[in-house]
Amino acid sequence: MHLSVDLHYPAGLDDVTRMLASEAFVRWRAQRTGGPQSLVDLADVTGSVDEGFSVVVRRTLPTDQIPAHLRAFVGNALEVRQAEVWEPATDGRRRGTVSLEITGAPVRMTGTVSLEQLPDGRTRHSYEGELKATVPLFAAAVEEAAAGAVRATLESEEQAGVEWLTAP
Repeated sequence: MHLSVDLHYPAGLDDVTRMLASEAFVRWRAQRTGGPQSLVDLADVTGSVDEGFSVVVRRTLPTDQIPAHLRAFVGNALEVRQAEVWEPATDGRRRGTVSLEITGAPVRMTGTVSLEQLPDGRTRHSYEGELKATVPLFAAAVEEAAAGAVRATLESEEQAGVEWLTAP
């Protein structure tokens, strides 16, 4: 299943990049967007804004966003590992790769991530990827449910980013 999500931030490319490369933001965002029952096991940023950086987050999330009839495939909690590898900026854009794995569930997403400065001064943060489930007979239903959960999580991350960027 193809997944495409665009997020928007009220700041320029450089400010958004510094935010995404901040370990403090990465940890805060992961804790905030997972809900009160989530646990952040790892939030690690390596590299630099100028030369490119990678972000790895591993967290445990409740399965309340997964439809009840599909929870049998994933249990009461999901361990999610998300890795993004960002290249240096070129021509007012920044590109990278994203990988998201749900341990204990047969779901994985791989794709690209990008930042683009918009003419109005905001920045668009785009995710494009393929989400695949390897469950015989139920793959489409699991992919659809997982796509909804991934989309909701990314939209929560957008809200966290806006909050971070506009905080006094």
